[in-house]
Amino acid sequence: MKMDPADLRRVNVFKDAPEEDLKLFVEKGIVRSIEEGEFFFFQGDPAAYFYVLIEGRAKLLQTSATGQQVNLRTITEWQMFGALGAVRENATYPATAQALEPSTALAIESSFLKEMMQNRPYLNINLMQLMTSYIMEMQERYRELATERVERRIALTILRLAAQIGKRTEGDGMTVELPLTRQDVAEASGTTMFTVSRVLADWERRGLVAAGRERVVIRNPHGLVQISEGLDQ
Repeated sequence: MKMDPADLRRVNVFKDAPEEDLKLFVEKGIVRSIEEGEFFFFQGDPAAYFYVLIEGRAKLLQTSATGQQVNLRTITEWQMFGALGAVRENATYPATAQALEPSTALAIESSFLKEMMQNRPYLNINLMQLMTSYIMEMQERYRELATERVERRIALTILRLAAQIGKRTEGDGMTVELPLTRQDVAEASGTTMFTVSRVLADWERRGLVAAGRERVVIRNPHGLVQISEGLDQ
């Protein structure tokens, strides 16, 4: 697969990069294509490469000592992930990156990004902004886990993912389709698949969603927003 270096400007970290730098990153990169369910890297592996997702979708999931999995983030096209090795010595990946559909990414050595950061302020500033947005999202999710009832957490999770990967469709009314399984929703909201199935079944009876094996369709976005804000009661 041949990449146009200018496409890398779609990545927030590279939005201010000069053309010469974009060409360097592409020249240093290795294009990797994997099938649905396969992995770009595993939790605990040396963080030797960072990745830019070119096509498809992936998720970053973390596994506890007891085997429970948590979906930390869904990665969409032209997002960077796995860059810890560029800012931390002897870093290992804190999560596993798994493809949710056939996906292609550009893999670039972390050491090269670290070298480029030495005299390119735009990289440091944009990486700091990216990390700050991740920290703020994690803080919000931690607050939800600590304080919100499970139904509200699931609503917040689905609405957050709808903003990231949802596809709007027009019919009798506006709906949003998400290519998610119940397990995906459970991992992202910090609960069990049984609980997600129970909540989605209740919402389906109320006309809020339609849930299939590998998709969730939001039929009444306003109703989900009311649940997420605790106004449904």
